[in-house]
Amino acid sequence: MIRRALLAALLIAGITPSAPAVALENGLARTPPMGFNNWNSTGCRAEFNEAMVKGIADIFVSRGLKDAGYQYVNLDDCWAKSSRDSNGNLVPDPVRFPNGIKAVADYVHSKGLKIGIYTSAGTKTCSTTGFPGGLGHEQQDANLFASWGIDYLKYDNCNNQGVDAQQRYKAMRDALARTNRPIVYSICEWGQTNPKVWTWGADVGNLWRTTGDISDNWSSMIGKAQANRGLAQYAGPGHWNDPDMLEIGNGGMNATEYRTHFSLWAIMAAPLLIGSDLRKASADTFTILENRDVIAVDQDPLGRQGTVVSSSSGKVVYSKVLANGDRAVALSNETTSTVTISTTASAIGLGGGSSYTLKDLWSKQVRTVPGTISASVPAHATVLYRVTRAGSVSRYEAESAVISGGVVESNHDGFSGTGFVNTDNAAGSYVEWTVSSAAGGAATLSIGYANGTTVNRPLDVAVNGVPVGDEVAFGGTGAWTTYSSVQVPVTLQAGENKVRVTATTANGAPNLDYLDIG
Repeated sequence: MIRRALLAALLIAGITPSAPAVALENGLARTPPMGFNNWNSTGCRAEFNEAMVKGIADIFVSRGLKDAGYQYVNLDDCWAKSSRDSNGNLVPDPVRFPNGIKAVADYVHSKGLKIGIYTSAGTKTCSTTGFPGGLGHEQQDANLFASWGIDYLKYDNCNNQGVDAQQRYKAMRDALARTNRPIVYSICEWGQTNPKVWTWGADVGNLWRTTGDISDNWSSMIGKAQANRGLAQYAGPGHWNDPDMLEIGNGGMNATEYRTHFSLWAIMAAPLLIGSDLRKASADTFTILENRDVIAVDQDPLGRQGTVVSSSSGKVVYSKVLANGDRAVALSNETTSTVTISTTASAIGLGGGSSYTLKDLWSKQVRTVPGTISASVPAHATVLYRVTRAGSVSRYEAESAVISGGVVESNHDGFSGTGFVNTDNAAGSYVEWTVSSAAGGAATLSIGYANGTTVNRPLDVAVNGVPVGDEVAFGGTGAWTTYSSVQVPVTLQAGENKVRVTATTANGAPNLDYLDIG
C-alpha cells in the first residue's frame, strides 16, 4: 500500500520514478550545520510565525551570527494546515504564514542565509494536533519544498505505521535527490530502532539524531552528551551525529552549564542549532553563541568528532584532532563540586614536544606547560583548551610507511591523517618509516598508537638497522578510539634514516598512527 501511495504521489507531481540512489553523496554539510530552529523556545505556540522567522534572520545579520557561521533558519512542526489540499499538497498555515513559505524563504535568502523546514516520516507529524506527514507523499513533498526554495529538511519519526526506518528515510533521500536542489537532510529517528541509525545514516542523511528530545536542564543535556560521545567513528564531513538542538538561553540552566553545553557540542562536532528566541536573548546568551574559538573547534574542516580520553567519577576528558595538528581538549566536570581534572599531551596523542601552548577558549588566557594539561574545574563547568605543540616537529603518518604484515584502516576514530596501521597478530609484523634529518644528531621519536586491550603490545625499535629500544611497552589505552604516544630518544644521521617498529609477541603491534620526530 505504501509503495502504491508513493507511486501515485509521483504521478501527481508529474515525475517518473527512477532508480533509487545508492548513497547520499550530496556534497552538503561538510562541517556540522549551524543555524536556528524554533522548537525549543516556541513549540507550537502562536509566537512561531512569519514575523519570528524573519526577525531571527535579521538578528543573524545584525548581531554577527551569520559572520560567525550560523546559516540555517529552520521551521519546525506546526507550520502547515492540518490537512492537505485537493491535490494532496501541504498548505502553510495562513495565520502563521499569511504570505506562504516561499515568501519567507525569499526573505531569508535575501539576507544571504538559508531556510529549513520540517515534516515526519509518518502519516502525521509529532504535534498532537496531527499535521500531515510525508509517508507515501515523499516525492510530492520534496518537489514542493524545492519549489519554495527550501535548503534543509528535518524529517521526524512519529506515526510511522511500523514501516522500516531505512525504507522510510531512504525514500525521502531519493525524493530530495530527484529535485536536483541541494537540501541538507536531517534524519530525526532518535536512535530508536535497530540497526541503529548511526550505522547506516551516512548513506542516507547528512545528520541523524542519536537521542530523544533534549530538555532545558542539566540532567537532560549531559545525558545527551553521554549518549552521543561514544559514536565518533560514525561522524565525518557530510554525515554527523546529532544529540539534538541547543538550549542555550532558554533559562533552565545557568551560564556555566550553558558553556559546558556549547563546549561539548563543539568538541563532539555536533550541529549547532540555536533553540532560543534571539529577539529576547541576554548578553550572556550571545557571548556563548558567538564564541568563535569554540565554533572553530566544531567547524574544524578535518571533521573529526572528539573522543573520550578518560572518564572517572564524573571527571571526563575529551580530545579532538584538528586539521592543523592541534588538539581541542575539554576537561568536563559532571559533578556538583569543584574538582581538578588532568591529562597529558601524550594521552591526547600529541606527545614528543618539549612544551605545549594551552589557549583557554572561554577565558582566552594562554599559558605554556611541559606536558601536563590540568585545571581546577567548578561544578558542571567545562574548561576547553586548544593545545599546540611548541617547537619544530615533523610528522610521518603510519599509513604512508612500509608495512609488513598489516593493513591500513580507519574504523576507529581519533587518528591523525587518513588512517592507522592494524598489523597482523604475529611477532615480526612491522612498520618502517623513511625520515629525514638535515644535520643529524639527538632526536626524540614519538610513536602514536591505540591499544584497546589491557595487554601490553611491546615493540622493538630500530634506526637504520640498529636497535634503540628493546621491547618498548605499548600498554592499553582504554579503547581503540583512544590514542596515546610513546617516546624513544635516538640519534639520527644526517639525511635519510629508516625507523622500524616490530611486534615482539603473537598479539602483534598496537594500532600504529604516526611517527613524530622532534
